[in-house]
Amino acid sequence: MTRSTSCVPAAELAPSPAEPLRLQVLTALALHRIATIGQLRQMLRPDGSRQLFSRVLNQLRSAGFVDLTPLPDSDRSRTHAWYLTPEGARLTRGLPVLRGRPPYPITSTTAASLKTPHTLTVVRSHLPFAADARRLGHEHGPWDWTPEVAHPIGEGERLVADAVMHYTVVDGEHRRKLRAFVEVDRSTMSSERLAVKLIEYARLFRYEAQPVGRRRAVSTGPAWLRWYPLFPRVLFVLTGASPARLGARIRDLRAMVAQHPLVASLAREVPLGAAVLEDIEEHGPSESVWVPLSGGEPRPWTDLS
Repeated sequence: MTRSTSCVPAAELAPSPAEPLRLQVLTALALHRIATIGQLRQMLRPDGSRQLFSRVLNQLRSAGFVDLTPLPDSDRSRTHAWYLTPEGARLTRGLPVLRGRPPYPITSTTAASLKTPHTLTVVRSHLPFAADARRLGHEHGPWDWTPEVAHPIGEGERLVADAVMHYTVVDGEHRRKLRAFVEVDRSTMSSERLAVKLIEYARLFRYEAQPVGRRRAVSTGPAWLRWYPLFPRVLFVLTGASPARLGARIRDLRAMVAQHPLVASLAREVPLGAAVLEDIEEHGPSESVWVPLSGGEPRPWTDLS
């Protein structure tokens, strides 16, 4: 049972500058929607203790800003996923880091439990990139990973990427800014449906919005230029099945690149890759764990071409 904000002093409704972690936790849950204590700790303060995060989350829960749902795995019955209440979502709506990003309010424990498996896997996919950036001196933090980003692809349809990642490779004075659409596959859909995602990205790459009121077609350039200076690379992160089955799913993605003309055209312009989540976690995404979908040997995601 959470406490209504009508009983909370006005000073508690805004995060205190003396408690920056409190603000960071609220912001992380507003952006990533759901996370465990362990994920929040890895994301925000890897050197912080679990007890510190537990204390902060329980304070926020008492104030009515967050709530929790148990994970479905009976072997981990003491582990919970945390999410914002409507009051917490309202509190974070105006935060600078969230401006221009659609809100993802979860209004009940039932809604949270339905979204938990996939959402936590998306967060899990983000954490190795953040750890790699810290280790290598690159720039990529918790606010550089935006879940569920939608773009129009024509005919009233939209492509919804599981996440968009912004990452800056720093090598001395040289800075290389990279962006990626990330698709997280838990092997819950057919291999064919997964591969069809590549067609949607090919449609986005070609899609040009028609200005309202124009009677004749006037080219305004690709619609994606509204958001990106270069079309982001597309990364598939696979988990939830045996190595043999995951390997077969990657081969099906490669077959789509080879057989579909729109996807083949996309692959000539945009780096496309796939990797197994457990390999990313064990070795790091900067190692040679990514299979280029256009052919070739595994390599780091930054070297896909």
